[in-house]
Amino acid sequence: MDKPVKVTIFDHEYLIKSDEVEEHVQEIAQFVNNLFEEINNNTEGLSEVKTAILAAFHIASDYLHIARDRDDILKDIQKRAKSLNYQIDSVVK
Repeated sequence: MDKPVKVTIFDHEYLIKSDEVEEHVQEIAQFVNNLFEEINNNTEGLSEVKTAILAAFHIASDYLHIARDRDDILKDIQKRAKSLNYQIDSVVK
């Protein structure tokens, strides 16, 4: 976190301190900005706060789906590894 990164989200500038490289911070800001614009263009009359809440909800939903998928994949890998270990042990013994 040497120096803050200036980003623009929904026509507002922010200084973001992060351990991430500047390009990644800008990529995140662009993602958030695009989501804000999409919500704003598809829904009339929302305040910036409500737009931010909908964006946060959308991001959290995506995150939870991905986390659940990751957990399912890890469980499947563990199950397969256990099965392979059992098969190896049965041949070796």
